[in-house]
Amino acid sequence: MSASCILHLFFGASPLLPLLFGSAWGSNTIIPLVMWHGMGDSCCNPISMGSIKKMVEEEVPGIYVRSLMIGETILEHKARFLVFYCQDMENGFFMDVNKQVAFVCNQLSQDSKLKWGYNAMGFSQGGQFLRAVAQRCPFPPMINLITVGGQHQGVYGLPRCPGESSQACDWIRKMLNYGAYKNIVQKHIVLAQYWHDPFNEELYRTHSLFLADINQERAVNESYKKNLKFLKNFVMVKFLRDSIVDPVDSEWFGFLKPGQAKETETLQESTLYKEDRLGLAEMDKAGKLVFLAVDGDHLQFSREWFNARLVPFLR
Repeated sequence: MSASCILHLFFGASPLLPLLFGSAWGSNTIIPLVMWHGMGDSCCNPISMGSIKKMVEEEVPGIYVRSLMIGETILEHKARFLVFYCQDMENGFFMDVNKQVAFVCNQLSQDSKLKWGYNAMGFSQGGQFLRAVAQRCPFPPMINLITVGGQHQGVYGLPRCPGESSQACDWIRKMLNYGAYKNIVQKHIVLAQYWHDPFNEELYRTHSLFLADINQERAVNESYKKNLKFLKNFVMVKFLRDSIVDPVDSEWFGFLKPGQAKETETLQESTLYKEDRLGLAEMDKAGKLVFLAVDGDHLQFSREWFNARLVPFLR
């Protein structure tokens, strides 16, 4: 993996949680927000994550927003082009997700502005990555988790690879064809780490280094379950005309029924829910799961919709 990538863009809770942390935030105190971008994006791209950060800051004056950067991002303006030299973007394609999550957990634990808690908003794969942070790293505490087009049960297909690098997408397709569950592919292709093959469920459960672990496919890690239930709200946004995520039901924790690739099942119909392996059934009954839908393509929403449906969870 090279040290940098170049992108040219045309410039045109548990009941104990309030007792432990709630009093630290006064009724007028604004809770910080942590955001994690999707594949093919970077923390500070002014026409994507940078724009969303600015929008949140305008809608919630005084809020501290940390847009996560996994690696270095250097911006340069050149005539009519905005040039990104971004290790951050490259890591979204090729860095071991478990290492990314550990890196983020360490960064958040060192941020004094987050010590009393924070809200989290993940876009596309950043959604399931932030869920892993909630499950693995309870301090500082995550209060609300919002996943915008996240793939919580993984994907089984690559209809339209995100990002501007067709070369990277071609390489990913070749590696997936080579074998998504081979160790070398799992460790170096991010998409493979949440690739979920319904025809090979046992292979997936055995060799998936990231998704099968955070979804409790091999065994129940009680700390994962306990930590996720700390959330006040777990908000999942699904894009009804999504052309990137396959199957789109994954954005609401649904997926393809095992052994075939046509029929899907909802979260509530899944073994994960029926056995409550992750605590989602308990959270659902407590009204902590929020399912929102947008009649648009992947990550396509209006500012009006964002302000009306998501900003209330940030206040």
